[in-house]
Amino acid sequence: MRWIGVYIALVAGVALTLAGCGFADVRAPVPDFMRGKAPDPPALGTPPDVKLLLREKLDSVFVAASQPTQVRVSEPRPNLRGPGWTACVKAEVVSVTGKPLGTQTYRIEISDGAIADRQKVEAEDTCATESYEPV
Repeated sequence: MRWIGVYIALVAGVALTLAGCGFADVRAPVPDFMRGKAPDPPALGTPPDVKLLLREKLDSVFVAASQPTQVRVSEPRPNLRGPGWTACVKAEVVSVTGKPLGTQTYRIEISDGAIADRQKVEAEDTCATESYEPV
């Protein structure tokens, strides 16, 4: 009788161990045949009208006190870091005291038809090689 209890516990332990041997995550360090299928990337759809977005919400990129002039934008590109699109925006701006600061360039992220984020461009960014059109 005692052996039956040990046998049941052993079978239950093996069953629980084997239950964890399903398909692993896409990035798991297991052989390819054991990995789950990678999800398909979402469809991007049509590129947004960045010029229209900037005309409507220029203050989401440049502070109104900087009085941006000669605003130019690059062609929208699919965002490599997530869903949505990115574009580069340049403008001539002035400081709070009215002193010209020169050209400022920002990379904007567009998600769900709105400007979701902006980042000041670094020297090694690809915005330096983009072609720009006036807004």
